Amino acid sequence: MNAAVRAVVRKAIYNNIEVYGVYQGYQGLLNDDIEKLELGSVGDTIQRGGTFLYSARCPEFKEVEVRKKGIENLRKRGIEGLVVIGGDGSYRGAQRISEECPEIQTIGIPGTIDNDINGSDFTIGFDTALNTIIECVDKIRDTASSHARTFIIEVMGRDCGDLALWAGLSVGAETIIVPEVETDIKDIAEKIDNGIKRGKKHSIVMVAEGCMSGEVCAEELTKYINVDARVSVLGHIQRGGSPSGADRVLASRLGGHAVDLLLDGKSAIGVGIRNNELTDTPFDEIFRSHEHEFDFETYALTNELSI
Repeated sequence: MNAAVRAVVRKAIYNNIEVYGVYQGYQGLLNDDIEKLELGSVGDTIQRGGTFLYSARCPEFKEVEVRKKGIENLRKRGIEGLVVIGGDGSYRGAQRISEECPEIQTIGIPGTIDNDINGSDFTIGFDTALNTIIECVDKIRDTASSHARTFIIEVMGRDCGDLALWAGLSVGAETIIVPEVETDIKDIAEKIDNGIKRGKKHSIVMVAEGCMSGEVCAEELTKYINVDARVSVLGHIQRGGSPSGADRVLASRLGGHAVDLLLDGKSAIGVGIRNNELTDTPFDEIFRSHEHEFDFETYALTNELSI
C-alpha cells in the first residue's frame, strides 16, 4: 500500500494538486485525522510493508449519518477527490460517498493479499504474500523430506483460492484445496498413498483457510492412510514483509492511474490491471459479480503435474 500512496501523492503534486492523507482509513475520516502530505511525506516508503497511514475497521461507516460526518471533514478542507486502497468494504464506502456527495470523486485501488477483487487480474499484496508462502514452504520441505512426513500448509484465502493455487503450483504441492473446487479427502489420501508406494518420502498439501483448517485436513487425511501428518498455519506472516518488485510496480502503476482518472473527472471507479494493461471498472460493475474469476485452467495443470 505504501507504494500506491507514494504514487498518488507524487503524481498529484507533479500535477499541482494538494494531497491529504487520511490516517486509520474511514475511522480516521470520522475522527478528522487528516494531514496534508508533501513529497517528503512519502520518501523512503516504497520498500516498506503495510501502510504508514495505518488501517482500521470501521463498520459504523455503513450508516448514512456516520458517513455525513466523514464527508463534512472532506468538504471543510476543500477536498475534491478520494482515493481508497482496500477490498470490498473500502470500495463500498467510496461508492456511497460518491452517491451522497457527487462533488467528491472517488477511486478505488485493489489492495488485498487474497486477490479477490473483480476488475483486476492482480491486487496489491498478492505477489508479496505468494513469495512469502513459497519461501516458508521451501524451508518446511526440508523437514518434510528428512523426516518423511506429509505437511499440510494452511494459507489465507477465505473465499478465494488464488494464494493456495499459485503457491501450490510454485512449490510443487501434491494437492491443492481451494473454495472454488469441491475436494474429496479420500481422493487426496489415495493420491498421497500412490506416491508413497512408488517411493516418495514426503508430501505437501496446500489448503486455503476458507475450505477447512489445516488441523481438520490432517485429521480427515489420517482416517484413510497411515502417514505422519503435520500442520503449519502460516497466518499473518503472509501479510507482512517488504513488498516484492512486482507489487511495487503494480502499486505504482495503479496509484498513477487513479490520479489520471481524477484529473479526467471520473468517479466511483476501481482501477485494475488486465493482461498487463491498466483498466478502470465502475464500482457497480465490480459489485455485480461477487465471485472473483478463478483460474480453473491453472488448477487443472496443477493436478496434471502432481501425479
